[in-house]
Amino acid sequence: MKIAFKALALATGAVLSGMAVADVTIGVSIPLTGPASNLGISMKNEIALWPDKIGAEKLKVIVLDDATDPTSGVKNTRRLVSEDKVDVIVGSAATPVGIAMADVAMESKTVQLAATPIGLPPGKDAWTFRMPQSNDVMAYAMVAHMKKMGVKTVGFLGYTDAYGEQWLKAFTSEGEKQGIKIIASERFSRTDTSVTAQALKLSAANPDAMLVVASGSGAAMPEMAILDRGYKGKIYQTHAAATKDLMRVGGKAMEGTYVVSGPVIAPAQLPDSNPSKKLAVEFMQKYDAAYGAGTHNQFAGHAHDVMLVLEKAVPLALKKAKPGTPEFRAALKDALETMGRTVVAHGVLNWTREDHWGYVNETGVVVKVVGGDWKIE
Repeated sequence: MKIAFKALALATGAVLSGMAVADVTIGVSIPLTGPASNLGISMKNEIALWPDKIGAEKLKVIVLDDATDPTSGVKNTRRLVSEDKVDVIVGSAATPVGIAMADVAMESKTVQLAATPIGLPPGKDAWTFRMPQSNDVMAYAMVAHMKKMGVKTVGFLGYTDAYGEQWLKAFTSEGEKQGIKIIASERFSRTDTSVTAQALKLSAANPDAMLVVASGSGAAMPEMAILDRGYKGKIYQTHAAATKDLMRVGGKAMEGTYVVSGPVIAPAQLPDSNPSKKLAVEFMQKYDAAYGAGTHNQFAGHAHDVMLVLEKAVPLALKKAKPGTPEFRAALKDALETMGRTVVAHGVLNWTREDHWGYVNETGVVVKVVGGDWKIE
């Protein structure tokens, strides 16, 4: 409500002043309900902290709920580009929804800043830029940690959707390079409330470590099922689980869990040499001051970084065109592809025309759940 009111106030003010409406309009489609709602709500919380302007340009922000549903995500995106004439699309925080939204972004030639590491066929991501680290980058950090811990065999328990499939592919490829092999693999749906059968099969295989590929509060359930089957080995989670909901739902059972993440999760523990430390600490302090100590997470960090990249790219695009036009949308895409090295709370981005991922392998960190909090390994 706060965001919608702010957008309405800005638009009304422009009309009353007799000026043409030329706000930079940001359309957001994120899951505020459904299985990934905790991720979307974290993003919405951070969006409420965004500034009202970039330079002299007013911002108009429209936030819609995609309900963790690809069909709703597409409907929202079509509304944003056709009715609201947005200059940039943000979302979704759920991988299947983000993938579906990318088709609309491409056909409408509108930049999409995805809040999930969506994998797209070559050329299909021409208008899509990812705010999160790729699964390949995160798999690199996770496998390096596993190798250090002496892990040789892994059991995989992941979503049946695109996020699970992409992680299975990324981990298998990186693991093979380091002599780490998946010896058992099971899948489950985001809406499943039990994975007992899958956990039994994986526990029977007795791998050195388990990799759980799930998101937010939904990541605790499969791990607890594995532990309930008596598994005693190491358990790893992906960056979609890098929220305190993992501990809130799983409680003390999550102690000792390893989670791969961006540097934004425990920024105060980063070495001073880390280029993202200052920005990440500032983000953490501001978010936690607004919503409670320890409430910042991976996805709120992505929403924070959206504003950082727009604050750099929008002034560049304004040199070529005015907001609300196809020319401005094209100029914004060009700015993102040519603005060079950009430090954000989640790492260092360097998008190019050929690379809309941007992060280097060294971006990912592995944190461990210790005493109900994160500890960088």
